[in-house]
Amino acid sequence: MDYVYGPGKSHLFVPGQVNIPEPVLRAMNRNNEDYRSPAIPAMTKTILEDVKKIFKTTTGTPFLIPTTGTGAWESALTNTLSPGDRTVSFLIGQFSLLWIDQQQRLNFNVDVIESEWGQGANLDILAEKLAADHSHSIKAICIVHNETATGVTNNLATVRKLLGKQWMLAVEAWGLKNCTQREEWYSDTVTAVLVPPYIDSAEIVKRAWKRYNMSLGLGLNKVARKVFRIGHLGNLNELQLLGCLAGVEMILKDVGYPVKLGSGVAAACAYLQTNIPMIPSRI
Repeated sequence: MDYVYGPGKSHLFVPGQVNIPEPVLRAMNRNNEDYRSPAIPAMTKTILEDVKKIFKTTTGTPFLIPTTGTGAWESALTNTLSPGDRTVSFLIGQFSLLWIDQQQRLNFNVDVIESEWGQGANLDILAEKLAADHSHSIKAICIVHNETATGVTNNLATVRKLLGKQWMLAVEAWGLKNCTQREEWYSDTVTAVLVPPYIDSAEIVKRAWKRYNMSLGLGLNKVARKVFRIGHLGNLNELQLLGCLAGVEMILKDVGYPVKLGSGVAAACAYLQTNIPMIPSRI
């Protein structure tokens, strides 16, 4: 069946593709340049300089990698390591699993530190491995910063030292649980919500798309059909997020979960009303 656009605006809340700001969309509305033209390196240089602003740095050289995250992983690994090198990698979700698989296929000697999905990286074991590595055989520590399969963000600052709330309130109000098991691991870009055993989370995602024109993230691998994921990143504001929460409540009701409509939205509203800062340019 041919794809048909739904009425109004599609609501994108996946932990991946983001809503694009209107100025960016308008900036792309231009003709192609001859790739041999002097305009191309000039334009590229300005883009790379602007990327520094995003990462709040004035030094270093940023790279734009025209591929998926998997391609960036491979580029980082093959440009810094050699086959047979020993690495330490943390298995805490689907994307860390894929990275470990890639390291093994590139013939690295991978020490896997596995934790339950929904937990962060076990840095105590890492500290033990580093302390025992008297021959300095460990060439790299591979850790997924933001494991979007479970909504866990790892503390890279702590890892580096070893080397030398509004979503939560809404989920609680629904009587559900966050897949991420400890608050210090909560991601600020994705929330993975556990559903009761009698509900298939894939049905929630399917119904969101078919009935409410809203895109949510599926559960992956070990948490498939157990969680659905809400992405909250990119060009979003608080009122858009509240619309997402309202849609999720209706879907939960649709699939037979005894949610009180408005409960999660009310909890989020109460938090946001007292915590949203003024828009800087309008003060």
